[in-house]
Amino acid sequence: MSQQQITIARVYTLEGHDHLNQVLDILQKQKVKGVTVIRGIAGIGASGEVHTSSLLNLSLELPIIIEFYDEPQKVDQVIQTLKAKLELKHIVSWPATAHI
Repeated sequence: MSQQQITIARVYTLEGHDHLNQVLDILQKQKVKGVTVIRGIAGIGASGEVHTSSLLNLSLELPIIIEFYDEPQKVDQVIQTLKAKLELKHIVSWPATAHI
């Protein structure tokens, strides 16, 4: 088994915003590896407001996490593209090791 150094990145957004398809288009065009979209059941935004899928307080702005990984240089380049084209403010990344 070999190892490869990668960077994992997460884009945090809300489903009521039109970022999901735009981010996926960019990631697909850049041929980024390992893309996964996670839909949250609850979250607290920058305003401190709770967004939840509860029937009592149904929000149309549930959290969406778009996670991807690739070689560190490629991830850095993609993050710069995402920030420039979509003005995304909530992107985090960290180094990791892939066991392939």
